[in-house]
Amino acid sequence: MPQPHRPTRPAGPSRPQRARRGGGVGGPARRRGERPRWGVRLAAGLAVVVLGSGAVGHAVMTGLDTGIERVDPFKDMKNRPQAGHGLNFLLVGTDGREKITPEEKREYRLGGAPCRCTDTIMLVHLSADKERASVISLPRDSYAEVPAHRDLVTGKAHRAHSLKLNAAYAEGGPNLTVRTVESMTRVKIDHYLEVDFTSFMKTVDAMGGVDICTAKTMRDPNTGLDLLPGTHRLSGGQALQYVRSRHVDGASDLGRMQRQQRFIAALIKQATGGGVLLNPVKFKEVSSTLLGSVRADKDFGSEQMLALGQAMRDFTPSSSEFASVPIGDPSFRLKGIGSTVKWDEPKAAKLFEALREDRPLAPARPGTTGGSRPAAVPVDVPPQQIRVQVENGTRIDGLGGRVDTALRATGFDTTRAPGNGASRDVKRTVITYDPRWDRSARSVATALPGSELRAVAGQGRTVLVIAGADYSKVVPVRAEDPYQGAFGVVTGDQVVCGT
Repeated sequence: MPQPHRPTRPAGPSRPQRARRGGGVGGPARRRGERPRWGVRLAAGLAVVVLGSGAVGHAVMTGLDTGIERVDPFKDMKNRPQAGHGLNFLLVGTDGREKITPEEKREYRLGGAPCRCTDTIMLVHLSADKERASVISLPRDSYAEVPAHRDLVTGKAHRAHSLKLNAAYAEGGPNLTVRTVESMTRVKIDHYLEVDFTSFMKTVDAMGGVDICTAKTMRDPNTGLDLLPGTHRLSGGQALQYVRSRHVDGASDLGRMQRQQRFIAALIKQATGGGVLLNPVKFKEVSSTLLGSVRADKDFGSEQMLALGQAMRDFTPSSSEFASVPIGDPSFRLKGIGSTVKWDEPKAAKLFEALREDRPLAPARPGTTGGSRPAAVPVDVPPQQIRVQVENGTRIDGLGGRVDTALRATGFDTTRAPGNGASRDVKRTVITYDPRWDRSARSVATALPGSELRAVAGQGRTVLVIAGADYSKVVPVRAEDPYQGAFGVVTGDQVVCGT
């Protein structure tokens, strides 16, 4: 039997909150001409994908290249891994905050001096057929062995040595970061994209915000994140709080990587389903914001962005898949450095081998393509652990039985004995619950959109559903964390808000 939950204030599913802030693939390639050039964006501070359709054309993109700050992450690199199939991007988010206003720094808790290191590191692979994007999070505290190099600031020559992966950027910038990641993964990087806190916020705002859903209250005093259960439209600043937060659960950086992956999935859904790709005005606004605020290698520009948009027109959240590097020791001590994250080398090798061979990381699941089953919405308590009694609050024959059957089909432990309510004139479906089991009640409310939650002291662990005349359907739900341990592979439709 589940343990009683700590009571919190009753609330139904929250409505989306509006943001407080305002708002080459294809073509000739310079290194690998026959392969399409594609970019994926963002993650905690990563570059957002945008863009265009054939109807928009090159005219819209004219002049946008001039705003890109260029870096040369591949300078003088030798003995690189052999190129595989598809394209690989290294997406890096830094903690730069020089262009953020004092008001924004206070509102989003961005005080303190930046460490000049990478806050987020992701390896993104676009399949050769342009039908799948695979995103692998690399823990920033990963134990790494950097090759010999010259210090970016002091000019001092360093021998190969061990450190945390995110410190490679501080010592040798993009070049050393790429060299280190290629050495660790044996995956050849084709493009490098880098954003800081400012560019992240601007690009999310240009997208009109991004919808994020959470099954539990999320608060982090360090970043100022404060979200109640439900769906929220996050502005750029709020999105930054969400992807930076490390203290909303006990998972620290590992939990944060999962939230970053969830955010990218939501971003893909927003870009492909929100009219950005087919709206020339919105397309140009988002593209110019992104291209004017990222740092990228010299071969990534507007031509690749335009082709990327064309490739993404048929993308859905299930077209993307997410994984984190398998961990062998989460607290590997390194002299002079402290605790680092040591990878599980055999498992990590298999993960990167699949990337090199352009194989899907996640097995195919029923309903992910072709869409016979909608994606399940995440909830805090697994439906199998929730006992539900259904009553018919209307004069509609058989309504109680239909609701009972639908709730049982998505996993709830219904009594299979629906009854008639005391009132037969209930307009809006009501869920009554004991405050000790409030999280269970919220999970039921997620499955019954628009229902009303009522706390009833002493009711016990069984949640009572009184079906009203407004009942239309039960939304499929699942336990919030779809990851197998902390490192299983999921597809985007498993982590975005339901429709």
